[in-house]
Amino acid sequence: MKTVSILGSTGSVGCATVDLIKELPDEYVVDSLTAHQNWQLLAEQAKILKPRYVAVAKHEYYQPLKSALAAQNIQVASGEKAIIEAGAREVDLLMAAIVGSAGLLPTVAAIRQGTTVALANKECLVSSGEILIKELNKSKAKLLPVDSEHNAIFQVFETHNKSHLDRLILTASGGPFRDCTLEEMKEKSPTEALAHPNWNMGEKISIDSATMMNKGLEIIEAHYLFGVKEPVIDVVIHPQSIVHSLVSYSDGSVLAQLAHPDMKIPIAYTLSWPKRMNINMSRLDLAKVGLLEFYDPDVEKFPALRLARESINLGGSACLVLNAANEIAVAGFLAGKIRFTDIVTLVEKVLEKNIESAPKSIEEVILMDNEVRKFTESIVGA
Repeated sequence: MKTVSILGSTGSVGCATVDLIKELPDEYVVDSLTAHQNWQLLAEQAKILKPRYVAVAKHEYYQPLKSALAAQNIQVASGEKAIIEAGAREVDLLMAAIVGSAGLLPTVAAIRQGTTVALANKECLVSSGEILIKELNKSKAKLLPVDSEHNAIFQVFETHNKSHLDRLILTASGGPFRDCTLEEMKEKSPTEALAHPNWNMGEKISIDSATMMNKGLEIIEAHYLFGVKEPVIDVVIHPQSIVHSLVSYSDGSVLAQLAHPDMKIPIAYTLSWPKRMNINMSRLDLAKVGLLEFYDPDVEKFPALRLARESINLGGSACLVLNAANEIAVAGFLAGKIRFTDIVTLVEKVLEKNIESAPKSIEEVILMDNEVRKFTESIVGA
């Protein structure tokens, strides 16, 4: 049996992971579950999966969570240190599904422990890619990408033929506004931006998909995950979200991974890796799909793609700044403080004023991240 911990078990990726594990009680033992503040759902999950350890980040939810689990033989904790402890516990696989930079410290704790990490938090690699890869190289840990695009590349990337790699091709649905003009996008509401045409995701990722910042962050993530330079990474719009990414080789071969747009598929792959899991779901019928479309993204309409590439090439703290400023800008949009098209404009302004030398430690990453957030909040609140 494989022991598993799920950081961020009440989010969209976390819930899908819980659903998969529930169906296979003879194959997985859950050690830890964590949540930011949704203690009610966390308690429900704990009663079903019977973990050894449960933690909620917000201290004020410790007592209601502990009371809800009083009849269970489960250790209950709260606060940032408790979440980090969940990451550091000895398990076979850690599902790192905490959204944003909050997932950095517990993910690093797992890597230092030598745990295989299923990484659903792209912000960790974006904000501290070089440091994270160094930590990975010093340990026995493995990093398995959960993002559907990087998971697809992971499945078809022939590491023994890396010298013959031509391109990594990330596919993007284009989000809910792919057919809108810039003028139309200026007036879009949070409700409209959250209505993704293909995927069911959390709020932050859904907004990132609408701005295509999600794909920009994925360019940075692919740069670190697969050790390739920025020009090697392409993005194509693929409205059907059936082809999740492709790898092109020097002999003209292009290998792709295809599946329904359902996060349970890449999650199942990481849970069962290096084997595969049997999932009870409808199989892909290409005859029914009928048409697969691909076209180049409009970088004028979606400047987040340009900013991500520029951040890689600028180096230093640029990727960290891009990520931190974007999180605050997205929160500002969801709160009604800025317009949709202001998100990326604001991120670019912050980038122009906050590039420093690259952080040398996780502690420096956190310090810089906090500074950028405060600076961005001062603009959003103005």
